[in-house]
This record gives sequence, structure tokens and C-alpha cells, in this order.
Amino acid sequence: MKIWIAHEAGRAFLGPIPDGVEIEVFDGGDYPSDPGGVALWVPSFSGREPSQVLKDMPNLKAVQLPSAGMEAWVPIIPEGVVLCDNRGAHTEATAEWVMGAAIASVRGFDVYARRQAERDWAPERSGTLFGKTALVLGAGSIGESVARRFEASGMSILKIARTARPGVGTLADLPEFLPEADVVVVVVPLTPETENLVDAAFLARMRDGALLVNAARGKVVDTAALTAEVASGRLRCALDVTEPEPLPADHELWGLEGALVTPHVGGAVVGVLERCYPLVGDQIRRLAAGEPLVNAAENGY
Repeated sequence: MKIWIAHEAGRAFLGPIPDGVEIEVFDGGDYPSDPGGVALWVPSFSGREPSQVLKDMPNLKAVQLPSAGMEAWVPIIPEGVVLCDNRGAHTEATAEWVMGAAIASVRGFDVYARRQAERDWAPERSGTLFGKTALVLGAGSIGESVARRFEASGMSILKIARTARPGVGTLADLPEFLPEADVVVVVVPLTPETENLVDAAFLARMRDGALLVNAARGKVVDTAALTAEVASGRLRCALDVTEPEPLPADHELWGLEGALVTPHVGGAVVGVLERCYPLVGDQIRRLAAGEPLVNAAENGY
């Protein structure tokens, strides 16, 4: 059984490999061998067009993504091929970004960073997270990790997920929850249901002075509507993802004092292969044993 992985360094984190399994590295450039024999593919973030590579893999059984998001892959995966994400691998790093971005925005660290470049000592009173309310939109593994961090900061937490459970509401509860939140964190997967979920009407329900934090996907938010609200001074935003992405250099968001923008780096931390490749090794062993794979896509995510 032939397996293609994207990183040579990932081999060290695969664990024991069953007899008869051949591991090759395909980083998106030249094929290391005939792709027709590949059973499991771990794709690179760059290189060849994925849809073309998939056409060259007639015996492919599964694709194991290094990322948690899979919206770009769902429409192109051939019938009969199992698509798996790497949920969990980026949970803590992404939740850490959310917490850091929220603190930086509410305490005005981004403003002071710009003033530092100008050697301008100009102290001001800022907001605080303590005693405030956060709405976590997408109470999965990342959302729950975000909630724990916010709770430790003395915040009250509201949660929304696709399916209701004790202490967690659904999208139907948004009209009630949004006006109560000082910070709204978006960590939902991108699906037809969530695309443009954060539109002008959504933003209008947010309380004056609230902060929107997006660590999901840019298309979940209506960029024009958000830009208008931030430009007016009514809302603030902290974004790790945008639509379009990369954010054009001449986009208005870059120059707004109420906007903190990072270039999709929520999960981009040292040691990411150590977190991604143990699951790859587990999937290889499952495939070799004829067992079901974990983290398989269901209903588009």
C-alpha cells in the first residue's frame, strides 16, 4: 500500500508503520512515483492543482488533510474517496490566537504598536475582557477551548453550535444572544449554511462597541458590511481570515484603527507537524487493518 505525505519531517511522527506500507513524500512538485498506486494522500498546502492530482489517483481510498477546514476539498473529492480533516491538531494554537487577538484589540495593543513605530508615548484608558460577555459561535473543539480561556479571564460565555445541547444554543438563538455579547468569536466551519452568516443584519444586532473576532473562514463574514461598521466606529474587529484572501493592499480595513488583521496565522506555530502527523500514522494503520478512518467528512464538514 502506497502512502504519499507532504513533509519529509512528518515521518518522525507517524509511529509504527505496518508491513507492506510504502511512505513517499510528495510536496506538490514532481510525482515521486506512479500516482496510480496511491491509497492515502496527505496533500501539501501548495503545488499542483489538487483536482488534477486526484484524477491521476484512480486507486485512491482516502485524503487526510493537514488542516481542520475542508470546504475547498468537499466539491472535488471523487465518489468513494474518504475525506478526513485534522481537527484537534490546531485547536489550542487557534484558541490562543483568538484570546490574544481579543486582548490586543480590547486593550488597544494594536494602536500602541503603531504609535511605538512613531515613538509616541500617549497612554489612554482601554476596555477590558473581565466582567464582559463572549458569544462563541461554533462550540466545537476550538470554540470550547476559547470558552475555557475566556472563562478564566472572568468573562460570561454564551455558546452556539449546529445542534443544541445543555448550555449551548443554535443559530435560532442568535437574535437573543447577539445583543448580550461584548465579544463575538466566529469559529464555525464554512458550509452553505454559514457562508455570509455574519451579514449586515447580524452585525446590526451586535451591541455598540462590541468586538467581532473571526478565526473561521473569510466567507463567513460579509466584508463590506463589516468594514462599514468598523469605519463608523460602532464595532471593532480582529480578523485572521478575510474575503478576499489575501486582503488586497489597498483595502480599507488595513487603515482602520478599529481593525486588527493577521494573515491567516492562527494555527501557524512551531511544532505543527508534531500535532498533524500522529493522526496520519493512525489513519495509515486503520487503512492497513481495514478499519474505518476517523475525522471523516459528514454533511460537508
